[in-house]
Amino acid sequence: MHIALTGAATGIGADVAARLKAAGHTVTAFDIAEPPANVDRWIETDFSDAASVSAAIAAADGPFDALINNAGLPPRPGLESTILKVNFIGLRQFCDGMLDKLSAGAAIVNTASRAGAMWRDNLEQVKALMALDASGVDAFIAEHGIDGTRAYNLSKEAVIVLTQAMTEPLIARDLRVNSVSPAAVSTGILQDFVTAFGERVAKNIARVGRPGEPDEVADVIVFLASPESRWIKGQDIVIDGGMGAVAVSDMLALRD
Repeated sequence: MHIALTGAATGIGADVAARLKAAGHTVTAFDIAEPPANVDRWIETDFSDAASVSAAIAAADGPFDALINNAGLPPRPGLESTILKVNFIGLRQFCDGMLDKLSAGAAIVNTASRAGAMWRDNLEQVKALMALDASGVDAFIAEHGIDGTRAYNLSKEAVIVLTQAMTEPLIARDLRVNSVSPAAVSTGILQDFVTAFGERVAKNIARVGRPGEPDEVADVIVFLASPESRWIKGQDIVIDGGMGAVAVSDMLALRD
């Protein structure tokens, strides 16, 4: 298979690339940084810049059998605009632009996050973000008083909602889409999440014994990109080692 993979240089994306190459697939990577290995072609792409995204789409040589939208930034103070542009606006632009370069039956996998789990409670704000292009992001941030943590959560809420919204139109095109929602993964940006979410992250990790590993998320992404998952469509697959389950157990008083 020929796979288009964004965010391949580090973290989960690097593990995805390694698994795809080990399985004999061809990988075209789209990232602002050059991946150190495990890709066949790198197209430099700044997902916060609409012109860069458009150029990357034009440079991509399909057809592709899967598109994995993994590029993203963590919650960091002062990066609100860039977070929303990279994690959602740029992802959507790239995904839309790549549809005609996907082969029949191709899979799309979007990397969301457990931080996007509250999308139902924030649906009006999510829909407001989804109505924007990059030019409206700064005014939107000012209007809604969005900080770095909220920018991250909102971006991932929007990825989950976008995945569901795309499902039926893509079925009509013989394409399918799913998202994955990892939580507390041991990558170079884990500290950003500890800083942003504080005691909750530490408590969740303690409850399940450890943070996740990038390869554990990569395994699920690779499966969703493969024909073996062909009847899974429009789903958000949570990969959290049981963190969500123990929280629900507490909420419902299911344990003594």
